This record gives sequence, C-alpha cells and structure tokens, in this order.
Amino acid sequence: MTKSLFQESIFKRALLHVAVIFFIVSCSVDPKDNQHSESTIKEVMDSVITRVYANVSPNEYPTIDEAFMLDFLTKDEKSVLATQYQYFKVNVPVTVSLMRNIDQKTIPFWLKESGFQKTKDQVKNEVYTYEIWQKDFEPGWVHLGIPGFDKHRPVYFITVGPKNISDELKITETYPSEYSLETMKKGAFTYHDWSDLTITELSAELEGQVLFTTVRGRAREAHVQGAFRETVFPSSNKPDQIVLTWSKEPTNSIDIQWRTDTSVKNGDVAYWKTGTNDTVFVHATTKPMEDRMLYNDRYIHRHTAHLDGLDNGSSYEYKVGSKTDDSWSKPYNFKTEADQTTDFSFIWFGDTHKDPKWAENLQKANLRHPEISFYSIAGDIVTTGLYRNEWDEFFGYEKEVFSQKPLMPVPGNHDRQDGLGAWMYYELFSLPENGPKEVHPESTYAFEYGNALFLMIDSTHPNEDQTEWIEEQLRNSKATWKFAMFHFPPYNFEEPYLDIQEAWCGIFDTYHVDMVMSGHIHYYMRSKPINHGKVVDAFNKGTVYAVSIGTNGNHDDIGQEPYAEKRFKEGRYYQHMTIKNGILQYNAYNEAGEIVDSFEIKK
Repeated sequence: MTKSLFQESIFKRALLHVAVIFFIVSCSVDPKDNQHSESTIKEVMDSVITRVYANVSPNEYPTIDEAFMLDFLTKDEKSVLATQYQYFKVNVPVTVSLMRNIDQKTIPFWLKESGFQKTKDQVKNEVYTYEIWQKDFEPGWVHLGIPGFDKHRPVYFITVGPKNISDELKITETYPSEYSLETMKKGAFTYHDWSDLTITELSAELEGQVLFTTVRGRAREAHVQGAFRETVFPSSNKPDQIVLTWSKEPTNSIDIQWRTDTSVKNGDVAYWKTGTNDTVFVHATTKPMEDRMLYNDRYIHRHTAHLDGLDNGSSYEYKVGSKTDDSWSKPYNFKTEADQTTDFSFIWFGDTHKDPKWAENLQKANLRHPEISFYSIAGDIVTTGLYRNEWDEFFGYEKEVFSQKPLMPVPGNHDRQDGLGAWMYYELFSLPENGPKEVHPESTYAFEYGNALFLMIDSTHPNEDQTEWIEEQLRNSKATWKFAMFHFPPYNFEEPYLDIQEAWCGIFDTYHVDMVMSGHIHYYMRSKPINHGKVVDAFNKGTVYAVSIGTNGNHDDIGQEPYAEKRFKEGRYYQHMTIKNGILQYNAYNEAGEIVDSFEIKK
C-alpha cells in the first residue's frame, strides 16, 4: 500500500483537530491522585528476562509461554503488566472499548480479571477483524495492560466515549503520549506504521468516539513467547564489525566504528600515513547497546571515532582497540578523496537483507573493482532492524569489506520496525547530520564526492520538510552530477509511489537529477529517461530511475512497464558506476560477474 508522503503533517493537523473537539489537555499530576506504579513495563521485563537467564536453561527458552510467565512472575510484576501499558485520566464516566484482533489466540491475562466483557460486535479494517471488549470507568484513571506475551503485531487499540452523551469528555495524562488521538469513524487509521490501513466497519455506538492510535511495535514490549534469539557472531574482547563511513568531508576525514563485548570499557584508533611511522591516536566514543532477547550476547559496546585533519588524496593505515588494555586489531587501510577530483567510481546495491549470497557477491565485486571509492545500500540492509543478531550476520558475512571502503547507506522499511524507528541503524553507522530538522539527523543526509552530489533520503519516514530540503540542496548545488538514493522506488510495476512522484520527481526534473537509485520491490529495473512522468529521448532531458536487488529477486511476473529499458525478475545484482572525463559509465553485474545492463551519460 502506498505510504503518504505528508503523514507527519497530517498527524499534526489531526492532533490539533482532536484537541479542539475533545479539549484534550495536559496538567500536572497530584501525587495523592497518581495511582501509577513506580515501575514501567520495560523495567519489569528487563528484570524478568534477567531472572530467566539466571534460572532457566537455554534449551527451555522455546517452551516459555503465557502459562510459564504467569507462574514465573511475582504479584507486583503482574500488577505492572496489567496496568502500565496504557493509561489516562477522564473527567466523566466513560465506556472503554478495546478492539482485539480475533486471530490472537490467547486473551491477555488481565482482561477478564479487570472487568472487561466481550460484546457481540466487531470492528474491521481492510485486513483484520477485531472483537470488542468493553468496561465502564468512573471519572479518574483508566489503566490497561499488555496485549500479551506473544508478538501479535496487530495489537489492540481502544476508543473512549462518555456514558452520558451530553457530557463534555476531557482526556488528560495520556501514556504513551506520542501517539495521536483521532475520531473513530470509517476511514480512520489505527497504526501509525500502517496509516493507510483504515477502518471499514464499525458499530454506530463507536462512531465519533475518541480513538487512541498506536503502533504495531508495541507487541514487542512484553514479547517472550518465541522471542529468544541467538547470534552466530557473538562479541568478544577482540574488535570486530569494523566499518568506515563519512560524517564530514571525504577529503580530510573518516569515521570508524567497531564492536567489542562489555569487558572493553573504552576504544581508540591508532593511524598513520602509509609508508610512515608517525602514529596518531584518537579516542573513540563508547556506548552500550542492548538487545534484551539475544540471550548469548545481550550487551555489547559500540565504539565510534572521528578522524579529522587528514591529507586529501592520501593513503592511511589504522588499527582499532584500546590503549588502556594495549589490545589492537590487525592493520587496515583507507584512502581520502583527492582534492578537486572529477574521476571516481562507486558500487551500490538494492536490498541486501544480510543475505550471505549477497555478501559473496560483495566480496567478488570488491576484488573486481579495487579502485572504487565507496559502497552504498538503498535500504533493507537487514530483514528485522530491531534484531541485533541480524546486524551481526550482515557484518559477519561481509568479511571486513567495509573496514577499507566506506559504506554510505539509507534505511529501508525493514531497517525500522513497526513504528519503533531505526535506532539500531543509527547506532551502527556514523553519518552526516545535515538533513532536514524534522528527520533523524542520520536518516536523511547529503554528501559530495568529486563533482557529484549525493542526496541520501529516508523515504520510509517522509514529510514536507524533506521535500523542502531536497529542493534547497539541489538549488544550491554546483555539482556536475546529481544523484538521489532512497528505498521506495517511485516507478515500479507493483506499487508505484505516486506521492513521491508528485512531491519529489518534479524537483528532480527542475534541477536535473541524473539518476535515482532504489530497492524494495525485489527485482531489477532500469528506466528510460523520465521527465514529469513521461519518457524522453535523451539523458540530458530526464532522470534515470533504477531499482535493484542484492538478495534474490522473487517475482513470477513483473507486469508491464512502458518506461522500462531493462528488467530482470530474479537474480542478485550490483551496480558499478564510474565518472571519468565527463562520462558516467553504468554497469550492472549479476552473480556470475557478467554485465547484464549498461549505458553511458556524457556531459
């Protein structure tokens, strides 16, 4: 389904609309009136999982279910899980209706015990059917519990209406506060991470009530049933997952990130110009990183160092480790961009999904093209971006290619999950913080290499600020070549992103972006030059749109695309792009190392 490009602004307007209708306000809490536990769901689950690891053997983890949990939990822990998932205050008597997906087999343990009763009515959207549970509340606090110990993604949502229709309902002190309150009606959405999944059927009783929106990621807050994971690449006191990026100028700086276990308390980089012994030390920033359900490597340390003041066009060697422990990795090398260079090459991939076959292709490409300056990935680097074991596989399979050539990625929808963001992605990559203000600092960014401008855009979290930023970057750029990379392809056979075409592609036409690089659809397509939605007869008149796939394509049929120049419905590919003497040479390679698509743009 097409994602709305202006989703955030719509949310803001909706919040204002609800505030006007329902007089939703925030006010200070009287300590005497606050019935909340001092513990949060997260704190309880952190403690419970720690206790599981101390008392239950790993071979029993797959058998843990709700019955186990209810026996394992203390009375106080159950109380928190039954009351602190969602709460708010009401000023008049209300009926709370809880919409619970009928496919979730286990009813939350607290639901009946707290007095909710199942009705005969249902609510439906285009995909799911929900049964309705209801309970009346007097003025004051309303406390609700977790959706369950499984990870049932279409979590419950609620509506609230006054028992007496003449009462003016005020809802205050909502937790969580970041999700908007809407009006329950046909066409209303419930999940911010799937905002075009809307209500299609509801009873007249619910019409016009206050709808509490949510995200599907909340299913993970108490997830234990089938949740325990193991990494095949656990951390140790030896540095690994070494990756180069740029957060500043490629001519005189580099960022280096790596991983250790928590026994290594700090990190350092030692580097020297190739052929010299003049070693410089740079201290790294060290941050803990937790994946609660990764039972064999729950906590690690991530180290990030920024090297600045480097000489342009120079080769350096470096090693990472800790001066405190005098423990170091083997030496690696990198090269800075030459000043005023106009000739360079790079390689980009579509979705990689931490596929070991993709990594084999990467290693072959690295040997085949030793001259390249950097790599890029157009999103969906892994399959589940909140699982650190998947990032471990990504780094484990790539076998240190990115320790010697920088990686400049953009996030895909799989790198952020169910409305919970892409925080692991941000922890793993140190990237420029020059994007629009309303987007995460390392989510959308720009960098220049040689005489080319690269706009790296987060299309999974779009808003009007990004559109303004894109135009500003292109308007102010003097670059000869202009490229944009983002995950969702505007032109494709399966799910054309008409909103992106409308908001961004016209800007690309105005300032002549040479090429847009994307992934997501899991096939290969390279378009003819397109200007304002129409095919044109020359590269200098339009933009080329390319969709590629690093993991295997999986389509039986790829429909019709009159704008397409080349298409493949299956296979793994990478794109090698060279700029030299005013000519862009584009070659797409398959797994066998054969060039399967090629073209030139001359300027």
